Amino acid sequence: MKFVLAPDSFKESMTAKEACIAMEKGIKKVFKDAECIYVPMADGGEGTMEALVDSTKGKLYTVEVTAPLGNKTEGKFGILGDGETAVIEMAQASGLHLVESKKRNPLVTTSYGTGELIKAALDKGVKKIVVGLGGSATNDGGAGMLQALGVSLKDKEGRELAFGGGSLGSLEKIDLSNFDRRVLDIEIKGACDVKNPLSGGQGASYVFGPQKGATLEMAEILDKNLRQYGNIIRKVLGKEVDHIEGAGAAGGLGAALIGFCNCELEKGIDLVVKYSNLEEKIKNADYVFTGEGSIDFQTKFGKTPFGVAKTAKKYNIPVIAFAGKLGRGYEELYELGIDAFVGILSEVSSLDEALSKGKENLEASAENTARIISISMKK
Repeated sequence: MKFVLAPDSFKESMTAKEACIAMEKGIKKVFKDAECIYVPMADGGEGTMEALVDSTKGKLYTVEVTAPLGNKTEGKFGILGDGETAVIEMAQASGLHLVESKKRNPLVTTSYGTGELIKAALDKGVKKIVVGLGGSATNDGGAGMLQALGVSLKDKEGRELAFGGGSLGSLEKIDLSNFDRRVLDIEIKGACDVKNPLSGGQGASYVFGPQKGATLEMAEILDKNLRQYGNIIRKVLGKEVDHIEGAGAAGGLGAALIGFCNCELEKGIDLVVKYSNLEEKIKNADYVFTGEGSIDFQTKFGKTPFGVAKTAKKYNIPVIAFAGKLGRGYEELYELGIDAFVGILSEVSSLDEALSKGKENLEASAENTARIISISMKK
């Protein structure tokens, strides 16, 4: 029996790799000789880097980078098992979790550290970079990232702009003379699950600004500044970045990647499926186990279990999804490739208890599921 184990992380309970281990333990209590293939998954957000590194037997690197408020922090990036593809999560350097709640202010936070991660990956000689766009503390349109890559952003007096989205309204000139053009010689993909443009009512500032500490007044300033930023990019590069779907991702980092780095934005789960080589690993499986902490009607919009099921169904392989919580509308996924759902909680408990027993509960649920499979094989 061959089982492909392709779960996402169960947030605050176990990583995707730990979920694979728990599933295998349960399966092997029933099928002692089963072949269990680990393919830790993610959907482009938190955990994407680790999942891809684990699933391809790659390597993680730690470097000192600039945090959103200009202080130093340690950030990680990964290189996949192919030795030529780097994976970066912008949240590692520019994430909201790096800023205390009372200090969150997108007028001053910078994506500079994300640019430093990209440079560090380039220094390793990679040919491709996948950037996970999510969890940012910034609303600077990726200006900080560009500055780290050698782009000079100047006001009308020729002075370099200060960090943060609050300074973009003063942008008058973009100087590319020191731009690290290595980014133009490689393939860059952005893992992005939002369609928001750079500016406007559905843009980065109004939609995502509040969770980063922006008041309505601040959002108005930030939005105006991002419009100015988009106009200058259009004049200098001849590229429209303002109204492109996904340009507003990660506080506008999507716009900078599109405009300056020839980046293409794709759904996170599609990139993870591709770079984890899931389809090749899944072809001859008897069963596919997937799952994550919560599954509901939103899962069909690009979450891991949906992406895994879509891939498995190309080969008519049964898919079983495990979850800590089965929320409203999860039944819609029966028509989209998931054959059965298993809630892993063994008893009524508090959230803290459920999280602490996640591995134990998943192992037991995988064992029970394997026993049902075993019974069906005897008929």
